[in-house]
Amino acid sequence: MSDYELPNPDEATGGPAVQKGGPPVAEGSGGAGTTPPPPPMTSPAQPSSASPHQPGSVLIGRRATVRRLVAHKRSRWVAVGAMSCAAAGLSAALITSPSIAATQLASSSTSAPAAAGGGGGTNARSAPAPGGAAGTVNTVSKSSFTLTTSAGQKVTVDESSSTKYLKGTTATSASAVKKGEVVLVLGTVSSTTIKSTEVVVNYKPASAPSATKVIPFTRGQTSASKQVGQIPANWSQGSGTIVTGTAANKATEAALAAYPGGVVDRVVKLSNGEYNVHYIGVNWPHHVFVSASFKVVGAL
Repeated sequence: MSDYELPNPDEATGGPAVQKGGPPVAEGSGGAGTTPPPPPMTSPAQPSSASPHQPGSVLIGRRATVRRLVAHKRSRWVAVGAMSCAAAGLSAALITSPSIAATQLASSSTSAPAAAGGGGGTNARSAPAPGGAAGTVNTVSKSSFTLTTSAGQKVTVDESSSTKYLKGTTATSASAVKKGEVVLVLGTVSSTTIKSTEVVVNYKPASAPSATKVIPFTRGQTSASKQVGQIPANWSQGSGTIVTGTAANKATEAALAAYPGGVVDRVVKLSNGEYNVHYIGVNWPHHVFVSASFKVVGAL
């Protein structure tokens, strides 16, 4: 019998008994003895009664060990397979879930400036632009002062050696800027800070204000949209090209005279030659439209 074959149950119970006095000797020529049959072994169903030195017990033990190893490896394979399925399911969920995809798309997107309009450019500011404000001086320091517009908006004015000062139409100096003076400031606007290029002291608007009053800014409140005068037929928000220099200053002065209280943070030339003067610091208006001859024609 091979060591890798299970013992026959019949042999385990029906084999010859082993004599205590040693193996039996068969009679034959020369008196030589023959090898006795192997000792009886227990059946696979009775491993507990088998001797550890019997081949059947060794085989059963080996097979039990192999079964345990296979079962252990099988458990590991099942665990690895479950983890792989979970990872695959999560990846699929991330790919196919609309909400996750939308969130990722939103987190990776960047805001772009408004598209160019009829003027061939864009009025979406990526940097400070020419504008201005008018109001009463509150405080004065060596290189700056503050003012408050008629709508209650506070503005900081930075001065430099290149700032030009006028009293009416007459040249003056920085010492003319005093608390309580009404001034017009023109320059480069960044939010409510103006780097001044020109300061007009004892400012008096060249024209009377509009009969429609500016609505001051109030946090948390919005004003109903309204239109006054004429709005260019083909105008849309974002259209036009930002202008600088004399044109920007004249359009700013005209708008602030008609609708005092706001802060002009840019002037845009439209395709029809008119100007859109953009206001901040008030709830209305946000756009004042000025003709090519610098006369206010409408507001929105």
